[in-house]
Amino acid sequence: MIDLSTSYLGLQLKNPLVVSPSPLSEELGNIRRMEDAGASAVVLHSLFEEQLLVESQDLDRFLSSGTESFAESLSYFPDLRQYKLGPEEYLELIRKAKAAVKIPVIGSLNGVSTGGWISYAKKIQDAGADALELNVFYIPTDPELSGAQVEQMYCDLVRDMRASVKIPVAVKLGPYFSAMASLAQKLDKAGASGLVLFNRFYQPDFDLEKLEVTPNLVLSSSLELRLRLTWVGILCGRIKADMAITGGVHTATDVVKCMMAGAKAAMMTSALLKNGIEHMRGVLTGLSAWMEEKEYASVKQMQGSMSQQKVAQPAAFVRANYMKVLRSYALR
Repeated sequence: MIDLSTSYLGLQLKNPLVVSPSPLSEELGNIRRMEDAGASAVVLHSLFEEQLLVESQDLDRFLSSGTESFAESLSYFPDLRQYKLGPEEYLELIRKAKAAVKIPVIGSLNGVSTGGWISYAKKIQDAGADALELNVFYIPTDPELSGAQVEQMYCDLVRDMRASVKIPVAVKLGPYFSAMASLAQKLDKAGASGLVLFNRFYQPDFDLEKLEVTPNLVLSSSLELRLRLTWVGILCGRIKADMAITGGVHTATDVVKCMMAGAKAAMMTSALLKNGIEHMRGVLTGLSAWMEEKEYASVKQMQGSMSQQKVAQPAAFVRANYMKVLRSYALR
């Protein structure tokens, strides 16, 4: 009997396939379908820091300031009251989901500062969430702000959050750091229970006819997995925090690669948006079939088996692969 179980954030999961945040999880019925299709845990859609601030009216006044003078700026920000689930509804969804399914339910907060997050993180914990994912979406545009200062912001956020809640806390990061290994170690020491690699920074486009900034969502493909595999493979064995891969997980083969790099969970959203929630069932069937064919008894047996520390000269590993890639193209 193949053992697909794994552990992530101290949670025992029946398999490594976790649903990452998306509008799909706004519906309780979808969360039930995710469990039925084989999901081992669900990370709820993100609640934005701006949604917490808008309750006090401060954010709306700030965002609308000056729009009378610059009409093209009217489209920069969404009307946050149009979001389907506000802060109170989000907490109610957690309660209902915990009552409806047996798999872990993980809350998600998206923002950059500690102030509004801390109090609401406690409410998410009290509502019954099994863990919390901090989706830190921050692009430093101030030229006076150094890379070290940005990293310190992340570490302070994790440290403050861990001092405020008892449930496990994972941090979802983007890939744009000059010293990812160092930052990962700092976040580990600050108390992060897990690192989720990597956030996808969606980039808007300009509509030159309407003079509007327009959202442009492009779903991921399996090709995006490579960056994640590289860094999880490098960090495996060097930090205590569990790692999850998100972005590019579409097939059973993708899940296998995630495990071999050293991830504890493979998170999926784009594949579900493209193919439906039932897609997970086929991925898990394919995972079991691959493991049986290759004579792997368990997921835990695979985890980290192709990480950087498993090679004789880890420092040379990255350079060697880099040269092999360039050489292979030249020889075609």
